[in-house]
Amino acid sequence: MKTKFINGVSSSPSMSLGLLVTEHALQVQPDIPEDCKELARPSDQADQDTRRKAFLWCREFLHGAWKELTEEDFQITVIRGGLSNKLFLCSLPDSLDSVGDEPRSVLLRLYGAILQMSCNKGDSGQSNKENHFQGAEAMVLESVMFAILAERELGPKLYGIFPQGRLEQYVPSRKLDTWELSEPSISAEVAEKMARFHAMRMPFNKEPKWLFGTMEKYLSQVMRLNFTRETHLRRFNRLLALNLPQEMEMLKSLLESTNSPVVFCHNDCQEGNILLLKGRQSSDKQKLMLIDFEYSSYNYRGFDIGNHFCEWMYDYSCEEHPFFRADAQKYPSKTQQLHFIESYLRESDGGFDNLSSADQMKLKEELFVEVNRFAMASHFFWGLWSLIQARLSTIEFGYLEYAKARFEAYFQQKKIWAA
Repeated sequence: MKTKFINGVSSSPSMSLGLLVTEHALQVQPDIPEDCKELARPSDQADQDTRRKAFLWCREFLHGAWKELTEEDFQITVIRGGLSNKLFLCSLPDSLDSVGDEPRSVLLRLYGAILQMSCNKGDSGQSNKENHFQGAEAMVLESVMFAILAERELGPKLYGIFPQGRLEQYVPSRKLDTWELSEPSISAEVAEKMARFHAMRMPFNKEPKWLFGTMEKYLSQVMRLNFTRETHLRRFNRLLALNLPQEMEMLKSLLESTNSPVVFCHNDCQEGNILLLKGRQSSDKQKLMLIDFEYSSYNYRGFDIGNHFCEWMYDYSCEEHPFFRADAQKYPSKTQQLHFIESYLRESDGGFDNLSSADQMKLKEELFVEVNRFAMASHFFWGLWSLIQARLSTIEFGYLEYAKARFEAYFQQKKIWAA
């Protein structure tokens, strides 16, 4: 739903919806005509112009055997085409031996039209020059983030960057399944990876504006939505009857009274954004990699962990409408949460192991309360997000059903943690 995968490579719908959500207006981009939809389907062959450019980028940015490679022997396969990011697997032929430690295969990511449109943060009257500047700025920031995470071994390696895209490490892997999030060894490693992520100092705005700034923008957009299909309108009106503006004010007040450090957060640590590296077993200690940092920002620690716990409840691998399954019983038990929290604190606090058992438990209980309050914000955030997608997205997914599931979970969590 929020992230789909093709051959182990992430494909975020938010970058491929054919829509533009601006601060002051909701603008639906025209649907892709039937005769153009083939462009968005994977194909084995890259066109000659792309093949030529890809060959030159690989030869110029990579080292070792890539310098000896001829264009005739250059291998390129389309992983994903379309209007969003285009992904290609570029490889050396088996007949060409490695010279040193150069990669045998790399991922070429080319920025597409939808990525550039989705970077527009202004109103519909913005000039093309302003839109171009903001789109370029967003891509620069995302590239900076990708490079830093790669350097710190928290994401795929970066081999080359240029105005049209970049060369990345190709990571043979698969995404986790939802049920695997509860596996003790996997849960512990996700906690450690998240703690390392949170410890980073990134060259971005460190004020925690993202969470409520984004939700306020989403809520404003939701309150102006309209649906033409009668069944959609009835479902939407039932959700509006929940008095979402009042609920958000209550939630904001609760979280402002909850102590939670501001750290650099992933903000979407769900199973689709966690890769299990090929050849690694669930018992191995370093088997996972976090990917897809489009939502990453400075934010409250409690949200990142609470959001991850919420994702235990949702399976997005269903093949039939509404294309997800919600199971409130899968929300981690207190024992499971404390297992995660202990691994997190042990990684983030060097003095944790030197504390007495009583002091350790005090820290774990405090974080337990923090993350469960912020889990309410996760449900509210993605509930609003899904209402907007229900109106604008062309992706086949039960967005209204998903919004309903998230708001129901919000109210269940509220009964326990906002009493």
